[in-house]
Amino acid sequence: MSSTLRFQIVGEAFKKRPVEVPNRKERPSEFFAKYVFNRQKMQQYLPADIYKKMCDVIEGDATLDMATADAVAAGMKKWAMELGATHCTHWFQPLTEGTAEKHDGFVEHDGKGGMIEEFTGKQLVQQEPDASSFPSGGIRSTFEARGYSAWDPTSPVFVFGDTLMIPTIFISYTGEALDYKAPLKKSLKAVDKAATAVARYFYPDVKKVVSNLGWEQEYFLVDEGLYAARPDLMMTGRTLLGHDSAKNQQMDDHYFGSIPMRVAAFMKDLEIKSLELGIPCKTRHNEVAPNQFELAPIFEETNLAVDHNMLIMSLMKKVARKHGFRCLLHEKPFAGINGSGKHNNWSLSTDTGILLHGPGKTPLDNLRFVTFIVESLMAVYRHNGLLKASIISATNVHRLGAAEAPPAIVSSFLGKEISDLLEHLETSTDDELISLSGKQTLSLDIPQIPELTQDNTDRNRTSPFAFTGNRFEFRAVGSQQNCAASMIVLNTAMAEALTNFKTRVDALISEGLEPMKAILRIVREDIKTCKPIRFDGNGYSEAWKQEAARRGLDVETSAPIILDQYLKPETIEMFEGMNVLSKAELEARNEIKLDTYIKKVQIEARIFGDICMNHIIPVATRYQTQLIDNVHRMKQIFPAEVADPLNSTNLSLIKQMGEHNAFIIENVERLIEARRVANRIKDGRERAIAYHDTVAPLIEEIRYHVDHLELIVDDELWPLPKYREMLFIH
Repeated sequence: MSSTLRFQIVGEAFKKRPVEVPNRKERPSEFFAKYVFNRQKMQQYLPADIYKKMCDVIEGDATLDMATADAVAAGMKKWAMELGATHCTHWFQPLTEGTAEKHDGFVEHDGKGGMIEEFTGKQLVQQEPDASSFPSGGIRSTFEARGYSAWDPTSPVFVFGDTLMIPTIFISYTGEALDYKAPLKKSLKAVDKAATAVARYFYPDVKKVVSNLGWEQEYFLVDEGLYAARPDLMMTGRTLLGHDSAKNQQMDDHYFGSIPMRVAAFMKDLEIKSLELGIPCKTRHNEVAPNQFELAPIFEETNLAVDHNMLIMSLMKKVARKHGFRCLLHEKPFAGINGSGKHNNWSLSTDTGILLHGPGKTPLDNLRFVTFIVESLMAVYRHNGLLKASIISATNVHRLGAAEAPPAIVSSFLGKEISDLLEHLETSTDDELISLSGKQTLSLDIPQIPELTQDNTDRNRTSPFAFTGNRFEFRAVGSQQNCAASMIVLNTAMAEALTNFKTRVDALISEGLEPMKAILRIVREDIKTCKPIRFDGNGYSEAWKQEAARRGLDVETSAPIILDQYLKPETIEMFEGMNVLSKAELEARNEIKLDTYIKKVQIEARIFGDICMNHIIPVATRYQTQLIDNVHRMKQIFPAEVADPLNSTNLSLIKQMGEHNAFIIENVERLIEARRVANRIKDGRERAIAYHDTVAPLIEEIRYHVDHLELIVDDELWPLPKYREMLFIH
């Protein structure tokens, strides 16, 4: 790009432009879920008996038969066509971190030379998309194209544009999961079964336990013209070079500050469209870094929440372009300032209340609370490395461990009150703690515990898994990742922990111990076992890294090696035991994650080398030539005793630029060779390690010299928009 074009683009980005603020007079409650075939729409468009059967199917009390599916499809088609829909698609979540869809029109021959609109139960329930090009991790060959998508009735269909979108699972011809939704639903079934069994110790009437999720989506906005002028941003989602802006986030003036008008218009437009699609957007605000923002919804059931997050990420990108922005979901689009995460607030609730809610007013409530807190800790402790593997990626590694994100060590913050309570329980005895009165009462002879509220303790922003009142907040998830990956691990691990807990409690009860005493004895054992996962201190400190290693926590930082967690015997045993993923499916996912890591770093290395050699070196050489020419002219005009002092600065710059140029040219060649060497490695894991150890570090080494050239080269010559130009919206 020429410098003249850069200044034109920057000027256009900073030019005052009209702000189109959506004007909607209805209240959000009046247009919420306008484009969603929810129960209200089902009741309106389906016969009464079909509506009742569909409610039973959604609740898990009935199986969908084809006659019911045909009736549902007929009502669904009528509703969708009234909204302008002409096509339908099975909308699924392959192992690409994105979503996929193939649109089919509501058209068939009528047998008379014309067309009719048709949508059957078979089309609704099952389709056969071409599955050959989706990652399968060796489960299938690329020439085997058959794969099935099957409707998930628990996630409502919706109309998006002119298309009826049907949320589905995606499986191979032989039945293995090729997506995130299928194992997520299995993990939710597993935790429902295990948690319901334990909840009935305290509340015999509990019928169901639901996993809830509230995600907080962070993102950046950048002017579309500036985005288009950065090949690295377009190809990789992040800036591979660029010196810090003199002012970035150090004044903390952007955080929770007044939202720029253009951004506010974008946010309002996004919220309206989200609410129309049934996504319950609740919160919006400026984040810490300039041009960084956040939105968050009201809590929902986890499966639906994941679908809504995948949908809103797509929606954000489309709405951003309408307002002249590009939405950046990369975890670290700009170096030197905060990256973006997706905090997953996770909880469990029954059909009667929240299991992780704070201690109540009865001893039974207190014991229920302690039980589910401790078993959550047991789940995270046993599989802390796997939980980290579920969120590790070539992009999220740039964010983890930085000052704005949790470290690459999974630990849990509980706050002083709960930590003190667990410490007391750990050292107590049955006689001290329990006196039974009847079958359902329990007295704890411990100091009075105040009823907890959401903000009863300070927050620890360095903790990856912090208790925040009635939920745990898993803060390590990356901003562009599918929430399902971590939720599959967390819910399955919780199901395993609760199943193990109940087995041991029942064994004590069968030996004659009273139920509440048996529960408390096992809780006390588990408090001691999972103690290493509890940490309320500074997760950024070097001392904690050393302490975590002593505690036996996973402290690995190499992404390819972290992914080994998916193939550990205890991981396979957990997933197979809970009937969530088979060994073959885990091996496939591990292979896909390694392959994705390699390709992401490979693409970064290629585009980075191209920018260095085609943009940076030519411009730096041109400016260096100008300085050399200036030195010669000074010598021609002035005597040596005058020219030499005047030329000293230019000579120093010429030397610096020569050194930077030489380093860049030499090491771009090394970068190319490192890729070649890595690509010759046949084993996927070893190739990924080579990319991590030899390719990725070289990019950072070369970047140091490119960024210093940016400070030296004449601003009018520099070809790429700079941080100071991209990070501030006017």
